Amino acid sequence: MQKNRIIKRSFFCLLIIISFVFTPIIGFGIAAEEEVKDLNEYYNINLDTATIDKGYTVNGFDELKLSLTPGILNAATPVEIIKLNENLPEPWKLNRLSNFYQFEFKNKSAYQNKIPFYIQFHYSENDGNYKQVFFYDKGRKAWRPLPTKDFSYENFVRSVIHLPYARLAVFSYPGKMISGSASWYGYKPGNFAASPDFAKGSILRVWHKSTGNFVDVEINDYGPDRSLFPKRVIDLEKNAFASLIALGAGTTDVYLEPLQIESSFEVDADAGMGTEPIISAISALVMQEDGEVLWQKNSTSTRSLASLTKLVAIKTFFDTKPSLNVDIVYSEQDELYNYEHVNKWESARLRVSEGDILSIEDLVYASLTGSTNNTVETLVRAGSLSRPDFIARMNELVQEWGAKSTYFIEPSGLAPENVSSAQDYGIIMKECLKHPLIAKASIAYEHVITTRNTDKTFKVRNTNNLIRQYKYNIAGSKTGYLHEAGYCLAVKIENPSTGPGQVNNNFYVITMGAQERGISFEETGNLIEYAKRKLIK
Repeated sequence: MQKNRIIKRSFFCLLIIISFVFTPIIGFGIAAEEEVKDLNEYYNINLDTATIDKGYTVNGFDELKLSLTPGILNAATPVEIIKLNENLPEPWKLNRLSNFYQFEFKNKSAYQNKIPFYIQFHYSENDGNYKQVFFYDKGRKAWRPLPTKDFSYENFVRSVIHLPYARLAVFSYPGKMISGSASWYGYKPGNFAASPDFAKGSILRVWHKSTGNFVDVEINDYGPDRSLFPKRVIDLEKNAFASLIALGAGTTDVYLEPLQIESSFEVDADAGMGTEPIISAISALVMQEDGEVLWQKNSTSTRSLASLTKLVAIKTFFDTKPSLNVDIVYSEQDELYNYEHVNKWESARLRVSEGDILSIEDLVYASLTGSTNNTVETLVRAGSLSRPDFIARMNELVQEWGAKSTYFIEPSGLAPENVSSAQDYGIIMKECLKHPLIAKASIAYEHVITTRNTDKTFKVRNTNNLIRQYKYNIAGSKTGYLHEAGYCLAVKIENPSTGPGQVNNNFYVITMGAQERGISFEETGNLIEYAKRKLIK
């Protein structure tokens, strides 16, 4: 058996012979100035037949160990481990906790992939979240997970693998906690628990940090609320809690060992996790406040934009400088314009009647928060321009802003001929949200409208489910849907990393042409998370 570590230097190689049995060589490769520098570190060992028959643990750099028990290899082979000191694409939704490593059995016939072997991987930082070892699948351009057990109290994980070559790293799932405090509650008696991270049916082993006692529990409820208890990792049914410590303790420190995870946040083992979000919407854009594009898909393609039209209509209305103290008398003619493009039952509308009197502010909230179509036409009528001139002005505005592929034939968004692109709409949204009432109404959770003369009350709720989740710092929003447009969603995000003296990291996310409403929200949320992580890096 011979092992060596190799140090690459310009024009020479330094070898240090340690003993007759093995020859370690440590290496930092530095090529000639005209070549790309090799900063990787190399560890090599030759395993002969006598060694593989007994079994051997390859210990590379004291961070990665390959446990090769008897029967794993069937022939002698050199084994190489490389510490990759280079920037590699990473799974976009995870946090890396270790260095990148690559191992390889140089004699490809020595390992037949039939018997899996263990790897042990130390990580430098324990963030208290669920961890897995991933290997990079070049063919899929994705990181694929390995079955992993986390020994968090010693900062290492153990995984099973059956590959003769792999690039590996330890990653954690942000916000999916496995270390923290536990409380107790009374619900269904038995070894049960509530978790905000693991799906119902998952089996977890809960270890008491001080005593080393453990209890296996099944997740059958949701909780605790992390917004109220940020360090609470799990709530145990009182009988399960009592098996660890007396109920009088109230809370206690634990860590979790997942034994069986139902479909939740785990990455699909076959598909893996890519280095960028997978977006099925026909076009999408992530754009910073300064116009820099962070991510895009068909962002210059012109498409029907549905109710995204409404932001421009309301901005055009305010540009006519109306008096906000004037109340508006509703006319049924307003909604008749809508029915030129859709059937009456297809149009979202505020169910007011001829002669009802509304404030301009209420009409704005109805149009933007509730996305009602008839109220947009009411505002058009209340402005100082004729309807044809109002629509013409909408088109002039977007051209002035630089949204050259955008065009409107009516103000509500019901006409499929209203078109724009994701790139154009990033420009449009930035301009429209400069008006404070537009920004405020677009992100209101709900708004109560009362007619001035008849005291009719209406409640409109925001059509953007992301606002209802209170998960993102949304500073502007608009949804849209037509059969021809698919589901559209545009949001402005105020990035909390932006502070006094820092660069403005606020950004816009636009998705157009999603097949389902839920997909529209999910994919927009993924792009928000992607942008936040990209800006932090």
